[in-house]
Amino acid sequence: MTNTSIHSASGDAQMTGILIALAGATLMSFDAIFIRLSGVGGFDTAFLFGLFTALSMSAFIQLREDKGLIGTLKASGWPVILSGLLMLGSATALIFSLKNTSVANTIVILSTSPALAALFSWVFLGEVTRRATWIAIASVMVGIAIVVSGSFGSGNLLGDALALIAVSFVSLNMVLLRRFQAVSRMASVGMGGFFLAIVMVFLATPSTYSASTWAVMAVMGLFTAPFGRVLSQVATRYITAPEVGMILMAEAVLAPLFAFGVFGEIPPLASFAGGGVILATLLTYTTLTNRPSK
Repeated sequence: MTNTSIHSASGDAQMTGILIALAGATLMSFDAIFIRLSGVGGFDTAFLFGLFTALSMSAFIQLREDKGLIGTLKASGWPVILSGLLMLGSATALIFSLKNTSVANTIVILSTSPALAALFSWVFLGEVTRRATWIAIASVMVGIAIVVSGSFGSGNLLGDALALIAVSFVSLNMVLLRRFQAVSRMASVGMGGFFLAIVMVFLATPSTYSASTWAVMAVMGLFTAPFGRVLSQVATRYITAPEVGMILMAEAVLAPLFAFGVFGEIPPLASFAGGGVILATLLTYTTLTNRPSK
């Protein structure tokens, strides 16, 4: 794949990227369900997610890639290590952000991911984000703000700053993988899980976990969470990092719906209103950007 291929996506490739990113967002929307069912705290959740992710990605690479695990890591080179470190940084900053500010503040700050990705794409890749994409990004951010409007503003500066660090690392990772498209996405996610498990094992308490905790987190860590992240990274091969970040905001709509289905929690009116704005934006953007050119 040539360097010029990263500067545009159209037609079937555009739709493929959008659908892959949406599939990734759908899988990651189950994270909150599994985390609640696990019954453990943030450090333990991060450790188990990292452990099972590293195991699942390593196994799939070894079984499916002709080069095997070691060969795939070598072929991916230094970018896969940097990607893993960025995932570690984003996860760690996110955990401590949630401990120091409100969930609403964190969600709003994380919704700036598409805008930051657009900025980083311009700085590092020379990709200029289209006006239509900027408008859609702004609309999605408005939708996110509406969703959390009832509890926004109850955080503090440290937690908000950590959320900004987390979203910056996420955006940088999308741009990195957009640039180095030959990097194995499974290796990238697996490396992030490996680093996360190594760091969090010193803060977690594995000896206290129940069998149900291991089982629930195994389902999340082996399947839904890592493959959701793999798909979100694969999408960067077809569409720009800002577009991927914007599509992933669908998670803010899907997660409450899944929580309603599993726990019977009825989302507040603001969630319906904001979710409507987000879904309408994504549907409109997808439709308009995939119209055949005349």
